[in-house]
Amino acid sequence: MARQIQKEIHRGVESWIALGHRRPHLSIILVGDNPASHTYVRNKIKAASAVGICSELILKPKDVSQEELLDITDQLNMDPRVSGILVQLPLPDHVDERTICNGIAPEKDVDGFHIINIGRLCLDQHSLIPATASAVWEIIKRTGIETFGKNVVVAGRSKNVGMPIAMLLHTDGEHERPGGDATVTIAHRYTPREQLKIHTQLADIIIVAAGIPKLITSDMVKEGAAVIDVGINYVHDPVTGKTKLVGDVDFEGLHLLQTVLSTTVIPSCIPGEADDNCTALVQMEDNPRVAQVSITKCGSDMNGYCLHGQCIYLVDMSENYCRCEVGYTGVRCEHFFLTVHQPLSKEYVALTVILIILFLVIVAGSIYYFCRW
Repeated sequence: MARQIQKEIHRGVESWIALGHRRPHLSIILVGDNPASHTYVRNKIKAASAVGICSELILKPKDVSQEELLDITDQLNMDPRVSGILVQLPLPDHVDERTICNGIAPEKDVDGFHIINIGRLCLDQHSLIPATASAVWEIIKRTGIETFGKNVVVAGRSKNVGMPIAMLLHTDGEHERPGGDATVTIAHRYTPREQLKIHTQLADIIIVAAGIPKLITSDMVKEGAAVIDVGINYVHDPVTGKTKLVGDVDFEGLHLLQTVLSTTVIPSCIPGEADDNCTALVQMEDNPRVAQVSITKCGSDMNGYCLHGQCIYLVDMSENYCRCEVGYTGVRCEHFFLTVHQPLSKEYVALTVILIILFLVIVAGSIYYFCRW
């Protein structure tokens, strides 16, 4: 799945360039010397390169002022060469993350953390969606997991992961930004484990993003449930004596449930790439991973954009749609500044034909009248 998404994004980038546009450019701001942040940024740069996106790293010391960071984002906002801006979190304590995230232009907000993008997400409108939530949503759709009327448990309520995942799953499938029409229960650190177990045993889909190793065990999951693990935890391996990366789900126990669909999402890994943070499980070719968001042009005849190279072709041509290049298939257009094209309805075509005929009759009558004289 990850390889397929990577190919689609790469194809979309090259198609965009073939239309005469500048190659997409990602600017990453990294503050301080946090090893985990440096690892994440390194892999994001690798991911961008793998799909043909240019990137630059702006490295600042941990004592950088908030004002300087805002000045940098202002410059990047106004730079037409920059397609997307990403500020690696967390930031030092003296810098307000919300202020910095809101300082990025919404249309360049790769992480989808700007208050406008979050607000539009909550209102079921087109927006840039946080990457991890978008990845979970993509996995659910591409694997054919049914969400309509299903019970879903989201363990974790972070504004960057848990909240947007819950929003995508519970909202109306008929809205501007279609949701999953699921019944969603959100659990968090203060949810008693006994109560969490009651909810998960009833759940058709369990999505875990709590940051607690082995939070979900086999006795908490019913047969046939889909389990998606977004947790990232570093634990000591007593066998090797090294630190290893694990999720929130005890997949070794879940292997006893043969019908459980289990998936681990690891944001720091790239298809086909080995990394210190990629365990043997993560490096399995069939294991889905988070794909970086790529903004691709929908077609030469419109100014909107599509994500993941997927654009909408609706059977009901009276609905708004996003026209795409030949060869693209998909189900949606998602961009903050999506230009909507209204196809011609039957009523509009009929009215146009009548007006043209009426115009021709008037012209013919006028010519006949003047020719008589």
